[in-house]
Amino acid sequence: MKDLEVTIDKHINNKMNTAYQMLGIATRIKDISNLTPDSFVVLYKAMICSHLEYAVSVWNPHHQSLIEKLENVQKRTTKLVINVKKLHYEERLRRLKISTLKYEKDKRRYDIIV
Repeated sequence: MKDLEVTIDKHINNKMNTAYQMLGIATRIKDISNLTPDSFVVLYKAMICSHLEYAVSVWNPHHQSLIEKLENVQKRTTKLVINVKKLHYEERLRRLKISTLKYEKDKRRYDIIV
């Protein structure tokens, strides 16, 4: 159903744009780069991740390009923490104790099936 796919793609793009707007707001916070990793994770999950994961079980991005676009938001966000800025993406996630959005999507999908 092409119409539904176009609607879902628009939804994903809208959510990504909102997440980038929230990222812009977060970068204006004074001394954001000096936040502790725990404080950063709380900020990230409240302001940015919540938009990326909204209704993920319904729209469930299955195109690799959409998954990569969503992950790019998270990659860019994790570079804000000065302690982990220069590390590879996977290592940044490990240090910040954040999972990839793809993993979260698969976990939610499994929860619905069960």
